Amino acid sequence: MKKNIINILAITTTVFLVSLIIWVGINIQDKIEKSENTITVSATGEVYAKPDLALTTFSVITEAETVDEAMSQNITKMNMIIDSIKNQGVEEKDLKTTSFNIYPRYEWQKDVQIPPSPQGERVLVGYEIQQSLQVKIRDMEKIGDIIEKATQSGANQVGNLQFTIDKEDELKDQARAQAIEKAKNKAKELASQLGISLIRISNFQESGTFPGYYGLEKTISFDAGEEATPQPQIETGENKIEVTVTITYEIK
Repeated sequence: MKKNIINILAITTTVFLVSLIIWVGINIQDKIEKSENTITVSATGEVYAKPDLALTTFSVITEAETVDEAMSQNITKMNMIIDSIKNQGVEEKDLKTTSFNIYPRYEWQKDVQIPPSPQGERVLVGYEIQQSLQVKIRDMEKIGDIIEKATQSGANQVGNLQFTIDKEDELKDQARAQAIEKAKNKAKELASQLGISLIRISNFQESGTFPGYYGLEKTISFDAGEEATPQPQIETGENKIEVTVTITYEIK
């Protein structure tokens, strides 16, 4: 009896394994056939547009022997800068303080001890305050005026000038539609040349290259004591919005 049971189990196990192998083989073959019955095309859409928004940062760096003195000088200059920018038509919502830092200033002195130490000593000599203000400029013709007035009011660093587009998503939609149309036309042309038929879209992917910002990306420092310099002439150029799509079609 036990021998018959063992034989039955062995036969059942063998049948199951054979069935499993056949099913796996059919499934793999089916996937291979499906992967072979596709065609993939890619295309890129490009839209060029003139920037309508500028971003830049004005900074005030002050040094004094005490925190109170440095703070007083810094606040006075930054308030003058903000007033000068507002007078150019920039709204308060487009002004944003991005950093405010207080640092102690040390110097290495050799003769502070009695008797003098040959190694010297690190001595606190004052404080430095750095405050930065990010400004959105919507009137592109006033960029030079705003930079000039801000530096005259006390900004001793200007940098990170970037040109962008306020309603960028609308242009991105245009670039995507252009890319899809190109990809569809390319797929139809290939299908005609290869003698195949497009059944349906089985996969879609998108990637984009959005405006590279151009302008005064480095920070420029100004000496508060130097004479007024000519107003900078700012050229905005054009930004490119690029969208690439990849479409996979089932074919027969």
